[in-house]
Amino acid sequence: MPKAYWIARVDVKNADGYPDYVSTAKPAFEKYGAKFLVRGGKAHDLEGPGRARNVVIEFASMKDALACYNSDDYQAAVKIRQSVADSELILVEGVE
Repeated sequence: MPKAYWIARVDVKNADGYPDYVSTAKPAFEKYGAKFLVRGGKAHDLEGPGRARNVVIEFASMKDALACYNSDDYQAAVKIRQSVADSELILVEGVE
C-alpha cells in the first residue's frame, strides 16, 4: 500500500495566532501517525507563485491521511488555520 502526503503551501497572516493552529492540530497528527518531512525552511520559487511556508506530511496510507483531515481534532484546527493564514492543502498518493 503506498504512503500518502499532505502538501501545504501557507502564508501566515497572524503570526500570534498560528501557534494555536499548531497545538490544536497536534493530537490529530499524533493519532494518525503523521511524519513531517518538510516544515517551513528555505524554499526557491521556480515556477508560479510561491508561499512563505511549505509543508509536506507523510502518512502510512491514503486512508490515514483522509481520516486525519476529517477528524474532529483536525477540523477544529482547520477553523483556526483559515482565520490566521491563507493556504492550499492537497493530498497525494505516493508511489510504491
